[in-house]
Amino acid sequence: MVNLEWYRTFKEIYENGTLTKASVALYASQPGVSVHLNALEAYVGKKLFERTSRKMIPTEEGKFLYEYIIDPINVLEIAEQHFKKTTQEKNPSLHIGMCSETFQMIIEPEVPKLEFDLVAKFGNHMDLIKDLNNGILDLVITPKKQTNKTTLVNYTPFSKESIVLVAGKRTDTFKIEDRLKKGDLQTLEQELLQHRWYSASNEMEHFRKFWYKNFNKRPTFKPNYILPSINSIIRCLSNENGLALVPDFLCMDAIASNEIKLVWTGNTPTENTLYFASRTDLKYKKELAILQDIFISKMKPSH
Repeated sequence: MVNLEWYRTFKEIYENGTLTKASVALYASQPGVSVHLNALEAYVGKKLFERTSRKMIPTEEGKFLYEYIIDPINVLEIAEQHFKKTTQEKNPSLHIGMCSETFQMIIEPEVPKLEFDLVAKFGNHMDLIKDLNNGILDLVITPKKQTNKTTLVNYTPFSKESIVLVAGKRTDTFKIEDRLKKGDLQTLEQELLQHRWYSASNEMEHFRKFWYKNFNKRPTFKPNYILPSINSIIRCLSNENGLALVPDFLCMDAIASNEIKLVWTGNTPTENTLYFASRTDLKYKKELAILQDIFISKMKPSH
C-alpha cells in the first residue's frame, strides 16, 4: 500500500520546484525527500519528474498525478490542522556554518539564551558555502565573498580580522623586537626562521598572505606543527615557546590574560573582511537578525 507521506512529498516538490525547497517546506532532510520520491515513482511505475541541475520539471505523468491527488491532499491537510491538539507552529530552526573557534567565542555563550533551534556545522569556507548554495545551511560566516551564479546568496560585510604574529609566553622575542625597531626585514626573517612555528590546517592561506605582504615573497618553510584549530595553537603556545600567525579577534583574550604575547601586526596589515553569507529565501529572517546582532556586538565593525 502506498505511503501517504510520499504523496505529500510529491506535492511539495511539484509546487516548490526543487528538492531543497520541498525539504524546507516539509521540515525534512533533502535525502529523505529523495527517498520518498524514488519510492513513489517505483510504486506507480512512472517517472514523475525530469531532473535538471536547477529544477525538477514534472513529466506528463507527474502533471496528471498532481491533478488527481491535489484536492484530496488539501482536504487531509485541512483536517489535520482542525483536529491536531495544538496550532503552535514548529519552533524556528537555523542551520549555520563557520570555523569552530568563531562559534566557541561568539555564539556558544549565547546558545542557552536563544529562543529558536540552532544547528551548527564546522568546516572550511568552500564546503560551507557549497552547503549554503544547496540549501543545507542558512548562514555562513566567511572571509571570502564568492561570485556565485546563484542569486540566492547575499554577502553582507560586518567586520574585519587582522592576521598578527603571536608568541608563547616563554618565547625569547628580544631579537625579533630589535629587528623590528631597526626595520631590518631581511635579518628579521632569518630570526623568525630560528623558531618553532604553529599553524592551523585551515589558516595556511593567511600564513602565506602575511608573509608575502611583509617580506614580498612566499615563506620558504612550513610550520613545525599544523593543528586542527586556532584554539589548539593558543593552548599549545600558552606559557611555552613558539610562534604563530592567527586572526586577532581569536587570540585577544589569550593576549589580555598573558597566556601568549602579541609580537607584530606587520608593516603592511594583513586584513580580511568578514561576511554574513545568507540565503535570500530564508524563512526565519527575525532569527537570522538576532544571530547577526550577536556577531556585530562582539566584533569590531567593517570599515
